[in-house]
Amino acid sequence: MARSVKKGPFVDLHLVKRVRAMLESGEKRVVKTWSRRSTILPQFVGLTFGVYNGKKFIPVNVTEEMVGHKLGEFSPTRTFHGHSGDRKGKVETAGAAAPAAPAPAPKGK
Repeated sequence: MARSVKKGPFVDLHLVKRVRAMLESGEKRVVKTWSRRSTILPQFVGLTFGVYNGKKFIPVNVTEEMVGHKLGEFSPTRTFHGHSGDRKGKVETAGAAAPAAPAPAPKGK
């Protein structure tokens, strides 16, 4: 369910403080954060966040199109390796390397 407009976007306070300090100092470095639930604000555009996915920090370069989304949307937590049925079908078709010979043409009268 979406957050009400009256409340405004949610951003962790410690994250806002770190971004403000970085913008005031003028330095550009990766801001490591565990706050996947924070909404991306217009002030974040151009910065790089290291968003934790449960195993490592994924670098996320913020662009204008990302404003309004959550940081966690750009740091996947699961790795998809494919469906087991797909692998089984590929193994069987890989064994038949050469195509079958074409069928002989029917003899006409």
